[in-house]
Amino acid sequence: MDEHKEENTEDMDITRIFEPDQEKLSEQKKYANARDLSTQYENIISRQNVAWDQEYRLKKVLGSGGQGTVMLAERSGAFNVSFDLALKFFRPDGYYDIEMYRSEMARLAEVTMDVSKIQQDHILDVYNVIEYEGILVLVTEWVDGIDLRQLVAPSVLKLLKSNVKSDRWAYINDVVMTDAGFQSRMLPSMVLAILRECIAGLSALHRQNVIHADMKPANVMVKQTGNCKIIDLGSSFLKQTPPRRPTWTWRYAPVEVLKGAEHTFLSDLASLGYVALELLSGKIPFVGVSDRNELIQLKEDTWHRIPDILPKDVARNSKIVEMLSKMIAPDPADRFSSLEDADFHDSGAAAIERQLVKVDMDTVVSNDLRVLLQDLHEARLAESAAWMSLNPYFRYNLTKTLLKV
Repeated sequence: MDEHKEENTEDMDITRIFEPDQEKLSEQKKYANARDLSTQYENIISRQNVAWDQEYRLKKVLGSGGQGTVMLAERSGAFNVSFDLALKFFRPDGYYDIEMYRSEMARLAEVTMDVSKIQQDHILDVYNVIEYEGILVLVTEWVDGIDLRQLVAPSVLKLLKSNVKSDRWAYINDVVMTDAGFQSRMLPSMVLAILRECIAGLSALHRQNVIHADMKPANVMVKQTGNCKIIDLGSSFLKQTPPRRPTWTWRYAPVEVLKGAEHTFLSDLASLGYVALELLSGKIPFVGVSDRNELIQLKEDTWHRIPDILPKDVARNSKIVEMLSKMIAPDPADRFSSLEDADFHDSGAAAIERQLVKVDMDTVVSNDLRVLLQDLHEARLAESAAWMSLNPYFRYNLTKTLLKV
């Protein structure tokens, strides 16, 4: 009796077809016209390999830079369905010859496949690496959202102000971000939440011995859900196999890298620290500097000037100042010992977030960012509708005027 009960329990755990004309779950009937297909199914799942052709329709350019071009693409599936993803085509410019390009692309392919195994929520999902007519193509998820560089651009606040209600506008300025002159600055609770998600992503990379090597606002996407993703793995490398031709961004590179040293885990930490300092201050760092030695000197000076760079209300929080100091210190020995340390140290991001909760400065950040992106989407639709409603002759002449400007 007990054995019979156990057998029935196991049967009830199996997914089965439910037939509405019966009051019980039953086995699927093998109708005559499905027998051949069932045979084909059994044949397929018994094989060692399967293969099929795959085509991608290139829809638009998402971005282009020194490493290559990222395209939004559509992958076709069965029954007329499709799936959007991103394709990054790596340019061969700057490599001495084809052999060097192929060697570096092979190294990058190994790195990205290692990243694909991590499956961490705040890192770009990598699907495949393809060589197409000699060019490396990285197939990744398409992150529907906005990067931090675009988010703090002054045009975003300007657009929101014109399209949201006054109480919503006041909330955005009090809780999410506000005008800081050249660009917007984000409120501490927002920055801390973004920072902690980036730390979680970078920590996962580091545990896999991967160094990102190009942390900057443009490489952090805020998704429509309000959460963040670290993107662009083009500069990344395995700790044990550094690139022959390293690529990184001067503005966010740490002092030791500018002096000629290789990127390390703590270099990623410093670059993220410069991003956090920019978000909190609303000031793009080191504008107009093109000389390497001058940039090194400015970064060494910045370490001592953090309270002067931050807004007064933020600078009064000694924990935030200390955290930034231990992230961007010119000497790696003066930084947090790791990304996890930057999160869980007594002066780390988690402790500051708890402090903000106690003084009621914390908020449900992911939801606030999600609603902000929704506001922005609706504002863009409204602006587009208003533009299209203009008299065609006026619209044509206005376009010509704007193009001249």
